[in-house]
Amino acid sequence: MRLTDASIAIRPRSPWEALDLGVLLARRHQRLLMLSWAALTLPVFALLTWLCWHSPPLAMFLFWWLKPAFERLPLYILSQAVFDEPPSLGQALRQWPRLLRVQLLPSLLWRRLSLSRSFNLPVQQLEGLAGPDRQRRLAMLRQGSGTTARWLTLAGVHLEGALWIGATTLFYLMVPHQLEVDWSWRRLIEAANGQWLWVEHLTNAFYALVLVFWEPLYVACGFTLYLNRRTELEAWDLELVLRSLRQRLSGAAPLLLVVAIGLTGLAPDSKAAETAAPFDGARLVHQPLTSQASRQDIKAILEQPPFSNKETLHRWRLDQPEDKPAKPANLSALLEQPWLKALARGMEALLWGAVLALVALVIWRYRSWLRTFVNRRARPSAYRPEAPEQLWGLAVSAHSLPDDIASHAQQLWADNPREALGLLYRGLLSRLLNDYRLPLQESDTEGQVLAKVAALHDPALEAFSQVLTRHWQALAYGHQLPAQALAMQLCNDWRTLFGASGSRP
Repeated sequence: MRLTDASIAIRPRSPWEALDLGVLLARRHQRLLMLSWAALTLPVFALLTWLCWHSPPLAMFLFWWLKPAFERLPLYILSQAVFDEPPSLGQALRQWPRLLRVQLLPSLLWRRLSLSRSFNLPVQQLEGLAGPDRQRRLAMLRQGSGTTARWLTLAGVHLEGALWIGATTLFYLMVPHQLEVDWSWRRLIEAANGQWLWVEHLTNAFYALVLVFWEPLYVACGFTLYLNRRTELEAWDLELVLRSLRQRLSGAAPLLLVVAIGLTGLAPDSKAAETAAPFDGARLVHQPLTSQASRQDIKAILEQPPFSNKETLHRWRLDQPEDKPAKPANLSALLEQPWLKALARGMEALLWGAVLALVALVIWRYRSWLRTFVNRRARPSAYRPEAPEQLWGLAVSAHSLPDDIASHAQQLWADNPREALGLLYRGLLSRLLNDYRLPLQESDTEGQVLAKVAALHDPALEAFSQVLTRHWQALAYGHQLPAQALAMQLCNDWRTLFGASGSRP
C-alpha cells in the first residue's frame, strides 16, 4: 500500500464526512461493484430458492445470513481501486474463494449480528489480524468511529426494508388497469389452486435485487470510515506532506552541500570546544543551590505526605466503623434534643398522611374503573328494547302463553297436534326474546333464528331449537305430522331446558 498512489484525498475527516466519501467512492466504481455482486449473489439465491422451494422463509433467511461472505468481494475491489488499479470482473470473481479462507466461520457465527460489521471487516481481511491482536486493534479503531459504524448498520437495515417494500409496491402498480379491475391477490391465489409459493419467492427476489444496489454502498462506507480512522491514528496526511517536502528538497541537495562546506570555516576552535562544559553535565555548580541539590529536595518532598501515602497491609480489610470519622460532639448533642425528635415524628406523620391521601385520591379518581373490573356485584342491566308481541303472525308475548307450556302442548297433541306444535314453537320464540334477549325481527327467517341461537353457544338449546324448527317447518309447509313418540320427546326436552313453569331451571 503506497499512500502516494491513493485515488482519494488523504486527510482527517469527521466520521459522517467519511461516510459521504464512501458514497462517492461507490458511485465511482458502481458498475463493477454492482455487476460483481449480482454475478456472485444471484446464482446463490437461485440455488437456495430451488433447494428450499417449499419453504420460502428458510431460503430468505439463509441468503440473508450469508451476507458477510458476499461482502468480502466489494471490499477487495475497493481496496484495489483506492491504492492501485481496480481489478476486472473476472479477476475479482476469481479472488473470492481465496477471500473466504480468512475467518469465515466466525463471521457467520458469533460475529454475524455485529452492528460494526462493515467497519470490522477490513481489520480481518486487509490486516489479517485475529484473536487478541484483532480485539486490541478494533478497540483502538472504534474510539470515535464505533458509534457511527453502528448507526450505519441500523440505517442500512431500515433502508433495505423500505426499498424492499417499495419494490413490491412498484410491481403491484405496474399491473395494467384493465387487469386490475377484475384482479386481486385472493383471486390470484385461488386461481393457482393454493400453489402460491411463487409469490413469496418473487418477494424474496425483490430483496436480492435491493442488495445489488445497497450492499456495495454499505461496504464502501465502512471501508472509508476505517481509512479515516487510520489516517487520524497514523498521521497519513503528515506523512504525505513530509514525502512531498523531501521530493522538493531533493533537487536543492547540491546547493545545500556547498553552503555546508562554506559554513565549515565559521565553526568554533577545537580547543575552545574542549574547554567548554558539556551540555548534559552538572549545571549551576557555583551557585548556593545547585541543580543536583534541588532535584534531591524535590524528590524528598514528593516522597512525603500528602504527596505520598504508603501503607502495607497483609490481610483483607473492610470499611470498619472505626475507620469512619466520628460525628462532632455538638451534632450528637443536637440530635438528642426532645423538640427535634418531636419534629421528626410530626414530619413522619405528615408524610404518612400524604401517602394515604394520595391513595384515597387515586381510588376516587379511578372509582369507575375499579367498579367495573374489581367490584363483583352484578352490573346494572343496560337498557333493552321491549320484546315484540308477535312474530310472523304468531303471538309470542308471555301473557299469551300458558304457564306450563309443555303440559298444555301434551294435552293438545291428541286432538290438535298442529296447535300443540305451534304452542311449543311460540314458547321457544318467547323464551328467546325474553330470557335470552335475542334481537329477533319480523323479517328473520327460521334459518336466521337458528343462526342467532347458535351464537349463544348453548349446545342443548341449539339442538332442541333445530329439532323443533325442522318439525314445525314440516308441519307448516308440508303438512307432515311428527310421530307421537317424538312429540313426547319434545315436551320432555322443553321441561329439561325451561322447567315446568317455562323458565330456565
